[in-house]
Amino acid sequence: MTRWGILAVLVTAVALGSVTWTRAEPVGPGRPAPEFATGPWVNGDPLTMSGLRGRVVLVDFWTFG
Repeated sequence: MTRWGILAVLVTAVALGSVTWTRAEPVGPGRPAPEFATGPWVNGDPLTMSGLRGRVVLVDFWTFG
C-alpha cells in the first residue's frame, strides 16, 4: 500500500471514530413514526408527521457521493 493509501485509511478511521452513532428505537405496528429531521430544510418548509397524517408517504434515502 502506498503512503497515500495508508494516509487515506488513517483519515477515514479518525473520521469514523469521531462520529457519534446512535441506535434508533425500532418502530412497530401501532407505534407512531418518529419525526423527520428537525433542523432547517434546504428546499422548503419542514414537514411534520402531524401534517402528513392520512397521506401515503414515500421516503427515499440518498446522499451526495
